[in-house]
Amino acid sequence: MTYEQLLELVQSRRSIRRFKSDPVPEELITKMIDVARWAPSGFNMQPWEFVVVQKEELRKKIVEYIAPYWEQSAAMEAVRPENQGRTWRLQGMTNEPGDFTFAPVYIILCGDPRLQDGLPMGVQCDRNRKRIIYLSSLANAFLYLHMAAATLGLASQWVSAVQVPYAACLIKDLLNIPPGMEVYDMLVLGYPAITPPGKLLRNVSSMVHWDRLEDDALRSSDEVLDYIRKSRSWTMGTHRRKKQS
Repeated sequence: MTYEQLLELVQSRRSIRRFKSDPVPEELITKMIDVARWAPSGFNMQPWEFVVVQKEELRKKIVEYIAPYWEQSAAMEAVRPENQGRTWRLQGMTNEPGDFTFAPVYIILCGDPRLQDGLPMGVQCDRNRKRIIYLSSLANAFLYLHMAAATLGLASQWVSAVQVPYAACLIKDLLNIPPGMEVYDMLVLGYPAITPPGKLLRNVSSMVHWDRLEDDALRSSDEVLDYIRKSRSWTMGTHRRKKQS
C-alpha cells in the first residue's frame, strides 16, 4: 500500500449515523474481524473477543438497554456551561428512519482482563499503566474494525453507551458474556444511507512540534474554547443529517 492509498483510506473512514437495513454478508464481517485480530496489543496478549449480533430481537434489546443513557445525557447536557456552545439534543437515537437502530449488525468488542497477567511485571505493578495498555490494545482492534469496514464499502458508527454499567450488565446477561469480561465498545455496521460532509480538521502545522514544544506554540485558552464551540457545532450537524431518499 502506498502513502496515498493509506491517506485515501483514512479520509474515507467516517462515522456514519444513517444506515440502510440491507443485510451484511457474514463473509464481510469475518473479513473485518480477520483484520482486527492483527491489531497491535501489549505484549501480544490480544485481550479481545468479538460478539457479532445479527438477530433483530437481540439488537432491539440492546437498543432498549442503552436508551436510558440518552435520556440521562440529554438532562446532563441541559446544564452544560453556556460558553462551551449549544447543548447536544439527544441525537444518538433519533427514532428517524435510518438511524443506528436500523443497522443490521452490531459488533460488541469485549476485553478479557485476565490477559493483563501476561504483561511484564514492571507494568503489572503499575496499576495505571497496566490499565492503559490493556485499553489501548482494545482501542487498536476497534479502530482496525472501522478501517476494514471502510475498505469493504460498509458504514460504521461507535456506540459507546454500551459501556454504561446498567447497559453493560444487561447486555452481558443477554449475550451470555461471562461476568469477568468487560464490554469495551460497540460498532454498528451496515450500508451507508448518507454521504457524510467534509470533516472539520485542525491544520497540520498547528499540532506538530519539532524537538520541543515551545511555550508560545500551544493555543490559548480562548482559542481552545473557540475550537470546542466550532467542533461541537460541526459534530452535532453530522448527527442531524437526514437519510437520503
